[in-house]
Amino acid sequence: MEIILANPRGFCAGVDRAIEIVERALEIFEHPIYVRHEVVHNTYVVNCLKSKGAIFVEELDEIPDDATVIFSAHGVSKAVQQEAADRQLKIFDATCPLVTKVHLEVARHAMHADEVILIGHEGHPEVEGTLGQFDTTSGGHIYLVETEDDVASLKIDESKPLAYVTQTTLSVDDTHNIIAALQKRFPHIQGPRKDDICYATQNRQDSVKALSSECELVLVVGSPNSSNSNRLRELADKQQVKAFLIDNAEQMDRDWFKDIDRVGITAGASAPEILVNAVVEQLQAWFGATLSEDSGPREQIVFQLPKELR
Repeated sequence: MEIILANPRGFCAGVDRAIEIVERALEIFEHPIYVRHEVVHNTYVVNCLKSKGAIFVEELDEIPDDATVIFSAHGVSKAVQQEAADRQLKIFDATCPLVTKVHLEVARHAMHADEVILIGHEGHPEVEGTLGQFDTTSGGHIYLVETEDDVASLKIDESKPLAYVTQTTLSVDDTHNIIAALQKRFPHIQGPRKDDICYATQNRQDSVKALSSECELVLVVGSPNSSNSNRLRELADKQQVKAFLIDNAEQMDRDWFKDIDRVGITAGASAPEILVNAVVEQLQAWFGATLSEDSGPREQIVFQLPKELR
């Protein structure tokens, strides 16, 4: 068996920054340190931070007054931000800067009372945070669409300026099709100056396309609640390649690899390399597999920490 590793894979700059914010806060400030929602969607990462003292909650009412709270990389609504400020919680915002970019776009459209369409997955924390950036008292509205079919059923005020934004971790191809449907129905619709889908999502999806052309089976290392990891598995599947999303090496079934000569491995943007290494080691133990890596773009983007944590 031959193992081919995708490049790039694993942690992106936004995930690196979010995890480091929690780790630095745990080092510098008095415990407990609370984190609203999973700081990134990876079981291993969250459990590691719990072991260091982080306490994860879903809502601010689970946090005592005067405590330190960290907002996850997915971002939060203005209502959550205001609630934390009103309670005088010490706040560190681990929202990915590329998500913040989308938040600012939405807030700007709200100020102008525009109609805005958000392309994203209902219930995902990033989508909830982005929807929560729109101030409806301005007179505009924001709408969520998940599929091309949703575009046909939209009822908006077409007399107003109309714009779209997207969740940052979507399928590039699926989003392109939804945008095309929006542009066909609403020729005057405006998009962001630069695509909202982040560079890391794009790069990892491109690498999976390349990997799928070389391999008979693709493993995506990532947690089931990770949007970008799910998109990678779906993308491999669309390339007519057997694909599995696994949280760790223990979730592999040896029977998957019967008559398989080439296995591709990638990792979602919130999955650490230690999990990839464990998958490789298990396959080598089972099958004596050789290892090589695809070439791919080098990601050199780094997002700075808040000043208090540097």
